[in-house]
Amino acid sequence: MARIITGKLDATGMRFGVVVSQFNSLITERLQAGAIDAFCRHGARDADIDVVLVPGAFDIPLFAKRMATSGRYEAVVCVGAVIKGETPHFDYIAAAMTQGIKEIMLSSGVPVTFGVLTTDSVEQALDRAGAKLGNKGWEAALSAIEMVHTLRALQAIE
Repeated sequence: MARIITGKLDATGMRFGVVVSQFNSLITERLQAGAIDAFCRHGARDADIDVVLVPGAFDIPLFAKRMATSGRYEAVVCVGAVIKGETPHFDYIAAAMTQGIKEIMLSSGVPVTFGVLTTDSVEQALDRAGAKLGNKGWEAALSAIEMVHTLRALQAIE
């Protein structure tokens, strides 16, 4: 029978970093609250969660890297909202930030989850920040918890 390696949703005793873009704060504050709530409802203590507020989405990777490589956190959650406008600015910011977050996770070996919304409108962003379509900050936190356990389980059999 195949060995199945999976994580669980128990954040007890874990430390988490959350990097939050302040731009589009109407949305990002909700994503931040969702992430913190998910961690706490799954066993983390408030004292085990550090939140870093950064000016915009483009700035997220710098601080996510600092947190991921510090040795202090089991996982880092990135939340932000990039909303499409009339210029290609959206495309450049979203692509650079996404690539940066991916590179940090791969180079550090620390789970760095993506709770950044890239939407066409404020309404779509609000829907994904706790209105109609759940809260992507909450989902990113759950992914972080599960990834930590999965990595630990994988390491245990290596």
